[in-house]
Amino acid sequence: MGSGASALREEASGSSSSAATGLGDLPESCVAMVLKYLEPKDICKLAKLNRAFREASSADFVWESKLPSNYQRLIEKVFDKFPDDLCKKDIYAMLCRPNSFDGGTKKAWLEKSTGGICLAISTKGLTVTGIDDRRYWNHILIDESRFSTVAYLQQIWWFEINGEVEFPFPAGTYSVFFRLQLGRPYKRLGRHLCSSEHIHGWDIKPVHFQLSTSDGQHAVSQCFVNEPGKWINYHVGDFLVETSNKPTNLKFSMTQIDCTHTKGGLCVDSVVIHPSVFKERLKRF
Repeated sequence: MGSGASALREEASGSSSSAATGLGDLPESCVAMVLKYLEPKDICKLAKLNRAFREASSADFVWESKLPSNYQRLIEKVFDKFPDDLCKKDIYAMLCRPNSFDGGTKKAWLEKSTGGICLAISTKGLTVTGIDDRRYWNHILIDESRFSTVAYLQQIWWFEINGEVEFPFPAGTYSVFFRLQLGRPYKRLGRHLCSSEHIHGWDIKPVHFQLSTSDGQHAVSQCFVNEPGKWINYHVGDFLVETSNKPTNLKFSMTQIDCTHTKGGLCVDSVVIHPSVFKERLKRF
């Protein structure tokens, strides 16, 4: 698609000598029909060529083809108020930003290259055992989180985090991850560093992950949490959304409830849900 866009730019700018006229002479409606089949980044590049391409690149049907089929449901879920006079191009641009909702505990955005929906849920949107007891947990401010704050575990016997979300996912396959780091992050002289002072107990027994959906899907996985000082996406499992017409209810958890030993020194940033096409890029194991 990129090479095709390059050819279009060449002809539209008049640099091709193979014809007396170029694509820049096409009616806007014809140009828009071509742009409809290009990726958003290529549409934006071609919009800079001339007036015809610029006007065609703003056509509603061009950008509606890039929006999820249930984008109206997404808008209703994520935004308390949404302008009703926006063109489809502006709607697409707004949905591509990380949009906070549910009191700032969740963020949703469109992934530009695929148009798939992504979701992040902060620890303040999860149920964490002992989170209100400062002997066990603390909230710390960091700039490495989408939510600017993470939950840091000093020490606990019973480790359990549960979450639930109902969301109008477009049809497709999605992957769920917990974003974790062993060690307490801090900054010194502008550098991101990590303290391993409280890290213990994670090499004795694995952590267990589970997810389930309202239509009966289940996934279970387990692994050891290791590699201090690195933010890692630990894969929980995948789920399939067959229809965009109704919301999906998703439940997920992370546990290590062997009370023969304590565990600590863990940072929990968020739960992230992405289209599964990105699973291998995000996957920990």
